Amino acid sequence: MTSLSPVPARHDPYDADVIIVGAGPVGLAAAMDLDARGISVILIEQRPFLQPPSVKCNHVAARTMEQFRRLGVAGQVRAAGLPADYPHDVAFRTALTGKELTRIPIPPSGERYTSATGPDTEWATPEPPHRINQTFLEPLLVRHVAGLPHVTLLNTTRYADLTQDDNGVSATITDLDGASRRLPRARFLIGADGGHSAVRRQIGAKLHGDAVIQSVQSTCIRAPGLYDLMPGRRAWGYYAYNSRRKGHVYAIDGHETFLVHNHLTAEEAASGSADRDWCIRAILGVPDGFGYEVVSKEDWVARRLVADRFRDGRVFIAGDAAHLWVPYGGYGMNAGIADVLNLTWTLGAILGGWAGPAMIDAYEAERLPITAQVSKFAMSHAERVIKSRHAVPQNVEDDTEEGELARAAFGRQAYDLNVQQFAAAGLNFGYSYDSSPIISYDGEPAPEYTMGSYTPATAPGCRAPHFWLEPGVSLYDRLGHGYTLLRLGQGADTEPLTAAAAAAGMPLEVVDVPAGAAPAEYKHALVICREDQHVAWRGDAAPADPAALADLLRGAATARSWRHPVTAGR
Repeated sequence: MTSLSPVPARHDPYDADVIIVGAGPVGLAAAMDLDARGISVILIEQRPFLQPPSVKCNHVAARTMEQFRRLGVAGQVRAAGLPADYPHDVAFRTALTGKELTRIPIPPSGERYTSATGPDTEWATPEPPHRINQTFLEPLLVRHVAGLPHVTLLNTTRYADLTQDDNGVSATITDLDGASRRLPRARFLIGADGGHSAVRRQIGAKLHGDAVIQSVQSTCIRAPGLYDLMPGRRAWGYYAYNSRRKGHVYAIDGHETFLVHNHLTAEEAASGSADRDWCIRAILGVPDGFGYEVVSKEDWVARRLVADRFRDGRVFIAGDAAHLWVPYGGYGMNAGIADVLNLTWTLGAILGGWAGPAMIDAYEAERLPITAQVSKFAMSHAERVIKSRHAVPQNVEDDTEEGELARAAFGRQAYDLNVQQFAAAGLNFGYSYDSSPIISYDGEPAPEYTMGSYTPATAPGCRAPHFWLEPGVSLYDRLGHGYTLLRLGQGADTEPLTAAAAAAGMPLEVVDVPAGAAPAEYKHALVICREDQHVAWRGDAAPADPAALADLLRGAATARSWRHPVTAGR
């Protein structure tokens, strides 16, 4: 970490290229990516250095793990959290100590690259997902970011407001006690400051959607003796269904710490009548005499809210600042990281001097529609899960033949409903950008996708399907900081494209794909991929005007500008 001078020197009007407000996973990922591009960052965070967040977000998606691989931290992330031999299964039971209805098998981290057991073990990705609570993930990322050469991390610092002009953004920051007011200035500012985002308010963005979907009473407990009472194989997640209570429980450390989500009825939420201790015991299936310690508690509301804009001039929002939805599968955090790495890729191009103004327009054009799609997937799934809670058979706990049949039938329903969120192939790999100003479309639409399924494709805008170039070397390992031209046909001439890119100053690396390495979805001899893995163009030969294509890809084909003067707090 380095210090920030209170007043910028007159001969150098910028303290950094980018100011990031908020050092949660989204802000940290942005800082890591910008640093990798040699871009200077001031990262502002109210909390003390290495203070962990509350227990939340238990899942790092495959797409996020792929980006962590690129940024050099995937191994550290996968080694953290639950013990290496602890199953990441999701078990459905009448209570944690009760009868098991069904189970979604998910391998422990120590077997993630080798196991074939589970619905996500054959995914086409170099980095399968990982279950880890944010209370472990975030400090790991903070330590990494604190050592990066281009990042100034300012903890115990409060962000107040901003002003922007044609050339940059100035932020007002203070110490937590309000003293030592400073005005750092940067070329751009990213608000990754959470659901109560001050940056969102200051750029005039408004949240729209469904304000209340489900009220939840969450309690982190320490219960050293709980595993001794639980039958069968351990699991990362537990869904409890009985006539008294329905809830979800997640193993935090694999030893004694658990997060209990107690789902409230509308009446309970309004009256505050739910007895926290009684509900926890009903979900766990333990008697009054069983001892546990409350580590922390938080009551919250699941919503579906999306901002109507992600940008104003040189100021952007990402993550919970831009969208809030039911946190199924951890896709709030993971979508936020996808947001911000899309943004930092385009900012890298602008600050690298090779992109035009339409490059920065791509962030909102690409991510806002995807955010709306994903939020609706999450809400629709939440509604089905809520409905299923009301369909639990009354005899689900009975030690009778009818009870056993009821458990088997309800277990099948629970598996089919929930496997799509815990093995969400569609949310990871299925979305595409269909209205981007920097993608050259050829008329083939992207395949439709659901939360749990997708069809791999190379239609422009889609994620380039993964394959191994050689043992241990993923296609994604070879994608350059700008664009990468895949040559899949031996006779394909790349010179017109590389010459046009060179003339425009646009980074374009050429990767020759070995015969037979690429899957059948690669139907063209030439494919241009972006660093974020999305296909930007494809063809069997260079286009008639390769310079025009280069201008389109680098955002220089239109006259739009990012210079929109704004006064904060309007």
